[in-house]
Amino acid sequence: MSNSWWIRGLFAAALIAAVMALPSAGAKKESEIPAPLTDATLASAHGEESVVFAGGCFWGVQAVFQHVNGVLSATSGYSGGEAKTAEYDRVSSGLTGHAESVKVVFDPSQVTYGQLLHVFFSVAHDPTEINRQGPDEGSQYRSAIFYTTPEQLGITQSYIKQLNEAHAFKQRIVTQVALLKGFYAAEAYHQNYATLHPDSMYIRVNDAPKVEGLKRVFPQMYRDSPNLVAGK
Repeated sequence: MSNSWWIRGLFAAALIAAVMALPSAGAKKESEIPAPLTDATLASAHGEESVVFAGGCFWGVQAVFQHVNGVLSATSGYSGGEAKTAEYDRVSSGLTGHAESVKVVFDPSQVTYGQLLHVFFSVAHDPTEINRQGPDEGSQYRSAIFYTTPEQLGITQSYIKQLNEAHAFKQRIVTQVALLKGFYAAEAYHQNYATLHPDSMYIRVNDAPKVEGLKRVFPQMYRDSPNLVAGK
């Protein structure tokens, strides 16, 4: 996202499309990204577990995980900085330490943490870009995983090592891995944005292809009706 969300409407469609048509330096075909060799097993009973993913504009990351079976909720917000700076205008300065993030709450009896990582690295973003994603630049658009359990940390570290050693991407993964210290939900107008604004040129060019990638690469995990943030 650009530093002021309304600026997106000022970009000419042809310019955005031309920029996004250029191949990312680290990208490969989504289907070429292997699944984690180390993963949790499906739980025997229903429950809830959470993790926070950051990978550029939270609109697209949220949209992807809202379409994943087993995800109970995906909420756009901010992580990495302090509560007092967790508001869009301040985060957009790139000086708060926050990353635009998505808190994913999932049922570990329906989807494993490793499967969510596979989606995150394959279709939700490019983990080799430093402080940017697509047309958006700044530390608030960095690739990051804010884990909530020691098991998540172990699986994440193992998977990044696996992908780097397999040269799954043309460049090394730069994803930050850190313990979640706080997640702050974003303003209401940012929630469910991709679903509510499907005709936005930004969404059509940057985010809709991610959801289509999920449907194509992970058909068994894909749910057609997104699990939207309630009341938005």
